[in-house]
Amino acid sequence: MIEITRTQDVFVLTMVAEENRFNPAMLDAFSRALDEVEGSDGAAAVVLTGQGKFFSNGLDLDWMMANAEQGGPALVADGLQALYRRLVIFPTATVAAVNGHAFAGGGMLALACDQRVMRTDRGFFCLPEVDINIPFTDGMAKLVQAKLTPSAAYEAMLTGRRFTADEALAAGFVDAAVPEGDVVPVAVERAQALAGKARSTVGTIKERMYGSVAAALAETAEF
Repeated sequence: MIEITRTQDVFVLTMVAEENRFNPAMLDAFSRALDEVEGSDGAAAVVLTGQGKFFSNGLDLDWMMANAEQGGPALVADGLQALYRRLVIFPTATVAAVNGHAFAGGGMLALACDQRVMRTDRGFFCLPEVDINIPFTDGMAKLVQAKLTPSAAYEAMLTGRRFTADEALAAGFVDAAVPEGDVVPVAVERAQALAGKARSTVGTIKERMYGSVAAALAETAEF
C-alpha cells in the first residue's frame, strides 16, 4: 500500500491504494515504512505523496462501518492519531507532496508533516468534518491549530471550505504550489536541504515545539 523509493538522502513514501483511505492495512504499511526510515543510517528525510488525483481521502468509513461491532472505528481513529503523532515529532524532515485531493484525515496527514507542496492544476485541501457531523478529536484539533494561523484554522475547521492550491498557499496551509510534474521534485529538493541535520536534535526540537499536540494525540480518540 506504500511504495518506498530513495532519491539521494530522501525516502519517498508513495501511497498506492486508490483514494488512500485509512484502515488497519494502510496504518500498518505506514508504520513499516517509517520504521525503515528510522532504521536507516546517515542523513535522511521523508517525502510523503500519493498517485493520480488523490493524496488521501481520509478515513475508510466503509471498513469502519463493516467492522463496527469489532471496534473498527476506535481502532482506526486511535491508529490514525498515532500516525499523526509519530509524524509531528519524527526525527527527520518530512514534506508532504500533495498530488491531489487532501480531504479530512488526508488533509491532517499533510499538516502533520513539516512542509507541504501542493499541485496547482487539480485537487483540493479540505477539512469537511463540520459538514459531515464528525467533530475533530482533541488531538486532531490541536494539530490543525498548531500548524495554521488562528484565522486559517477557523476557516478550515468551521466552514468546511475547499481550498485550491493557490488558495491554500495564500492561507498558509501549504508552502509551495506548483504544476503536477514538479510536486514530488520540489518536495524532494526541500527535504534534501534538511536531510543532514542530526536526528536527535531534530526530534528533540519537534517534541518541544509540539509537545502538547503529541500528548493530545496519544490520548484515546473521542469524536
